[in-house]
Amino acid sequence: MRRVRPKKHLGQHFLNDLQIITQISNLINTNKNTNILEVGPGTGNLTEFLIKKPGCFKLVEIDPDCILYLSQRFPEIKNKVIKKDFLKLDLQNLFASKFIIVGNFPYNISSQILFHILKYKNLVYEIVGMFQKEVAERLIAKKGSKKGILSVLMQAFYEIEECLTIKQDAFFPSPKIQSSVVRFKRNQRQELTCDENLFITIVKSGFNQKRKTLRNALKSFSLENKMELDSLLKKRAEELSVDDFITIALHAKKN
Repeated sequence: MRRVRPKKHLGQHFLNDLQIITQISNLINTNKNTNILEVGPGTGNLTEFLIKKPGCFKLVEIDPDCILYLSQRFPEIKNKVIKKDFLKLDLQNLFASKFIIVGNFPYNISSQILFHILKYKNLVYEIVGMFQKEVAERLIAKKGSKKGILSVLMQAFYEIEECLTIKQDAFFPSPKIQSSVVRFKRNQRQELTCDENLFITIVKSGFNQKRKTLRNALKSFSLENKMELDSLLKKRAEELSVDDFITIALHAKKN
């Protein structure tokens, strides 16, 4: 098989460290009813472990060189490869039931991947993904300067933990930064008690002007019962919890 060259424009860094790959695989518990979707398998070093797990397995890959390599390395996955851009993929009918997403996510689109998954949050009950360590720290941040839009939106629907820190030499080519494996597990919140689109808009508005208090950052909204919200509106977005943003959304209207 011809060696696949990592493509910079696709943000490819192939994970080659067998010990790390084994640890990632061990984070994923499956049974015969489990569905797994691997995103961006590259040359298949993690795929080799995933296809041995019980359950239904599929993978999505955009790089034709990787697709050819994978089909030669693993003939048994011939009908399980989805040759598409994950960000444009409709996840609705991939499996007969809910599923896990696993991937060494390209760093340049890792946030976009999570935003896309959020659209299908009631289908994706677990995510195990590779991120820049800095992004991982933002995802798990409950408060403070590292907290951001994606922190709040993901924490609204998932329990999040940083599981592994990965050094640069575990990849080819070696990235300039450390990486982390993060696991997301779907929480019990099936839907928000407020309008979800309004909630998202408020979260984005708060963090887009994160140095301002919420009272100033949310001037484009009409807020009912301001007295009840007074203590929250004195704070900045990074100080608020998911429930705090829900409370504001329950009393807000877009002007």
